[in-house]
Amino acid sequence: MEQWYTYIIHSEKINKYYVGSTSNIELRVQRHNLGWGKFTKKGIPWKLVYFEIFSDKSDSLRREKEIKSKKSRTFIIKLISGAGGRPE
Repeated sequence: MEQWYTYIIHSEKINKYYVGSTSNIELRVQRHNLGWGKFTKKGIPWKLVYFEIFSDKSDSLRREKEIKSKKSRTFIIKLISGAGGRPE
């Protein structure tokens, strides 16, 4: 069974977070660091700082949308530090 991931990467260079979903987290982060994404190209290098695992794509995309809908850097920082979000 294929796993899906909702992930957060961070760029120290531009001090920004990026939230996304993928079925291959290693390849996706590698592609961000190769400049494949319009937004992420300017922030290379990116570091994976957080991820959640899902059994299907729709749940992963729903969680990505939920995190993005907060429009909150504070929420993301709390999620990464374990002070927010869902317990695994």
